[in-house]
Amino acid sequence: MTRTAWRGILILLVVGAVSSPAAIAFIRQWQPDTIVKGPGVTRVGKLSEYFEGIKGTANDPDYYLLEGKEPGGTIIVWGGTHPVEPAGYLAPIVLIENVRVTKGRLFIIPQVNISSFGNTKIGMGDVDHFTIATPFGSRKFRFGGRGTNPIHQWPDPDVYTNPTTRQSLAGEESRNFNRVHPGHPRGYLTERLSYALMQMIRTEKADVGIDLHEAPPDRPLVNAFAIHERAADVASLAILNLEAQGIKVRLEMSPKYLRGLSHREIGDHTQAMAILMETQSPYHGPLRGRADEANLLTAKDPFLVLASDMGRTSVKHTKEGVSIHLRTARHVTSIVEVANALTELTPERGVTIEGAPPYDAMVKGGIGAYLQQPPAGDQRT
Repeated sequence: MTRTAWRGILILLVVGAVSSPAAIAFIRQWQPDTIVKGPGVTRVGKLSEYFEGIKGTANDPDYYLLEGKEPGGTIIVWGGTHPVEPAGYLAPIVLIENVRVTKGRLFIIPQVNISSFGNTKIGMGDVDHFTIATPFGSRKFRFGGRGTNPIHQWPDPDVYTNPTTRQSLAGEESRNFNRVHPGHPRGYLTERLSYALMQMIRTEKADVGIDLHEAPPDRPLVNAFAIHERAADVASLAILNLEAQGIKVRLEMSPKYLRGLSHREIGDHTQAMAILMETQSPYHGPLRGRADEANLLTAKDPFLVLASDMGRTSVKHTKEGVSIHLRTARHVTSIVEVANALTELTPERGVTIEGAPPYDAMVKGGIGAYLQQPPAGDQRT
């Protein structure tokens, strides 16, 4: 064998040794998070039950049904539209692992755009996972990207035009689950995922659909409900009850000409009252400092404090930060209050949720106290 051949083999071995750890870490991010089925869960299924166009794909998420013995209405909650907004999927997990429904039905999809949990945004230096401390150790959760993984939907078009609304956006928005609504049965994978969710909402005759998010403090939608006009009464009553508990929430009406978003298209294309909830998470915004786990969990960020002092944020950002526990607690409590408001306004279509962790307890003691211990041998903790 020639010297050139040996040199080529040596280079390949060095490249393999250097790249293997990164490849292994990348593949590990595809491993699903552990979600413990709580005492109130009556069924676990796949969203593809409502539309076979996503069956067998990387975007066929699990749903959890909590059904009460007393008939009532139906609420569908989903998190993980954008996995860069962790309270948006931790809150559904806390509900799944703790609450019971005594009247009506609660469907929960904790990680709706499941494909996007398998990658992070290129060039941002984001963490690929984070951990929450619990009484039994810790629970590990993935931190993903903002859109469907490109390996599952590629290539992006130069310009994305929503097939229903005809709104045109940058090509990468074809992978943004909250820009492709109401979806299309023969469209991109992300559009088919949206269509499947719409079919679930229609089939189950959902009264309310709740989409969970987080927004950076420089955005105007922080700590707000963005709602379809048909949801005004339910959302307003829920906000009054939240403010009685010291939780301030702004009410924002969905613009009729800003298309593709859940709070507009679900309200326009299904019978459900659409509500999008936002907490404050600076980690995925343009002003934040170092992209590490501590920043993600605490939001203690001097760059944001400086920006806030300069008047560059919509809400005040202090050195105390905004913990993941507070953000998750806001979502959990807001969902319960929407259910309470629905029950008060339309008793025959009410949904009663019991056993939700108290807001103050989550904020002060952490949500880890309400995460259940996975089965023995589970390696994802």
